[in-house]
Amino acid sequence: MEIVRRNSRQRTLIRALMRGRTDHPDASQIYGEVREHLPSVSLATVYRNLTQLVESGELAALEPGDGKTHFDPTVAPHAHFLCTRCGRVSDVKDADTQELKAQAERSGAGRVDSVSVSFTGICEDCLKKTQKISGQ
Repeated sequence: MEIVRRNSRQRTLIRALMRGRTDHPDASQIYGEVREHLPSVSLATVYRNLTQLVESGELAALEPGDGKTHFDPTVAPHAHFLCTRCGRVSDVKDADTQELKAQAERSGAGRVDSVSVSFTGICEDCLKKTQKISGQ
């Protein structure tokens, strides 16, 4: 039996706040933004709604290794970049995850059901800050 969830104000607001984003906020960041519009909302309510949006396929949950779950409105396969200095998670454009999936299947690994590609390094903003500090 399928569970029917009503469309709450909180869930509608979270959807609107996430639409078109590329910054992959964590739950506490989303909670702060939701509170600006609904001051009485609880962190538990935001977590519950984020979980429901992930379960319904409207958001993707990412665990980039910083101890936090980040959320992404782009649910189609794509790659991410994690800055090891500031922790920012961003999309990597033009990374061909479908070709990686096909390569894995051609190699005899088996049927690939999903692809998760993450790059780590130092983001452009952090590199610029480093250059300014070093006087370059």
